[in-house]
Amino acid sequence: MNTWLVLAAGIGSGVLGGFYIAFSLVVMPALRLRPRDEATATMGAINRAAAQAPFMVLFFGTAVLCVATALNAFFYTQLASDWPLIGALLSLAGTFLTMVVNVPLNNQLAQDNVRLWQRYERSWTRANHVRAVLSVAGAVVLLMPMGVPPDFS
Repeated sequence: MNTWLVLAAGIGSGVLGGFYIAFSLVVMPALRLRPRDEATATMGAINRAAAQAPFMVLFFGTAVLCVATALNAFFYTQLASDWPLIGALLSLAGTFLTMVVNVPLNNQLAQDNVRLWQRYERSWTRANHVRAVLSVAGAVVLLMPMGVPPDFS
């Protein structure tokens, strides 16, 4: 297993997970306290900024690293452990969730922002919680020393 590949995938997953956690714990609660039109305008600006580099490089770069890690783990190495594959798949599940839930919700909000805010905020935040957990779990598993879980006994 290419250690640098797994390390880079794990770090990227951890950074994404931290970004999502910050949204769940700070940004979305703050937006909930603002008037609906102000909250939707702010979230729209955030979504437009997120669709640019450097976030897109981090988001898609991490996905590419996780795909490469998963393929490497599945096809090209004799693993003593399946943990790198599991970590990469956990992180990719967070990426998938982003693409099938958060991005479509962002697009809907951009079309009819004020009317949809309450439903958007609730659905988006729930999905964000899940992708944060998946990304952090993927990072933890990927960054375990040598892909071996710790012995807690």
